[in-house]
Amino acid sequence: MTAVLSLERGAAPKLASLIAGVAGGSLPVRLRAWDGSEAGPATGPTLVIRDRQALRRLLWSPNELGIAQAYIAGEIDVEGDLRDGLRQVWQHARSNSLAGFSLSWADRLRALRTVLSLGVLGSRPAAPEIEARIDGSLHSRERDRAAIAYHYDLSNRFYQLILDARMAYSCAYWTSDAPGYGLAEAQTDKLDLICQKLGLEPGMRLLDIGCGWGALALHAARNYGVRVTGVTLSAQQREFVLERVGDLPVEIRLQDYRDVTDGPYDAISTIEMGEHVGEDQYPVFAAQLHNLVRPGGKVLVQQMSRGANAPGGGAFIESYVAPDMHMRPLGRTIDLLAGSGLEVRGVQALREHYVRTVSAWHDTLESRWSEAVALVGEPMARVWRLYLVGGALAFEEGRMGVDQILLQRNS
Repeated sequence: MTAVLSLERGAAPKLASLIAGVAGGSLPVRLRAWDGSEAGPATGPTLVIRDRQALRRLLWSPNELGIAQAYIAGEIDVEGDLRDGLRQVWQHARSNSLAGFSLSWADRLRALRTVLSLGVLGSRPAAPEIEARIDGSLHSRERDRAAIAYHYDLSNRFYQLILDARMAYSCAYWTSDAPGYGLAEAQTDKLDLICQKLGLEPGMRLLDIGCGWGALALHAARNYGVRVTGVTLSAQQREFVLERVGDLPVEIRLQDYRDVTDGPYDAISTIEMGEHVGEDQYPVFAAQLHNLVRPGGKVLVQQMSRGANAPGGGAFIESYVAPDMHMRPLGRTIDLLAGSGLEVRGVQALREHYVRTVSAWHDTLESRWSEAVALVGEPMARVWRLYLVGGALAFEEGRMGVDQILLQRNS
């Protein structure tokens, strides 16, 4: 039986009692409060509440955003494996059917008594300053540029710190467990998989929508002899790619996908860009894919998805990672793409591959933590730690997926 630490007095036992009474069951992780008191399992990760303001945040935002803000601000922390801690909390929530539960009036009264005794009541704490504040009409060209800049223009040096040498910021394709095979090799295999599915041959024109830091554009031009046009809304991405183009037949434009007019192209790729398009604009996006590829040409869409009951990115992602990101169930995306007149030729699920990819990025972040903090500051580094750990767990548990959808224009 797991030993349990508990002091008769102190904030942690009070909180543990409240959680057990409201949510059911014992604490899934150990808890240490700002006064030094502890409660919960003696082994495994420990949730450390460094400042009672973290609880005040949860009173005002009793959801993932309140917890994330407290973590970003350093008001709570985790000692031990953060991935294991989040996994245990999710399992506890599922086993106690906590998703969507509501508090009874008795529970509310009990909670109020507890927070009063802990001195938690107060005005709403200010959100961490790094929160995204994007103005304008949803998915207007101006707002989309601002949303992309918030995430992708963070710092080229920061992304170089985390990603592989090619700067491929999308799910890799792991084909081996041999020693020496790692993220870089898996990203190369992903790029080859895309190029082969598109049937790229020397002299063909490839349009890469949302080209990122040019991993696919440069690889396709160098190894498959194609002429590539890449479009991005990130000025820093474009600058980075242009420094690497050399004499390759690659053009990189700072351009909205809606403004591309120089088709037809022989093939089109769009790798994890569709998540930024939005629900209302996705039919426009799909129509552009159809209109810009030649008859007989192929289109490859690699895109993340969410379950039917959680189609969006979530409050934390919206506020601190990728504003306006929207994900939907895979079937709905396929319907929208097919509705443009493109024929679906194949779908390949890569969910398990993203677990390994995101975990590799997270391991690199942890190994170079001090460098990351020096580049972007500790609050943003903590955003990325939480983002990567939560993302890997979401793919691991099947709450998120990622797929390659191959399409063809027949007329």
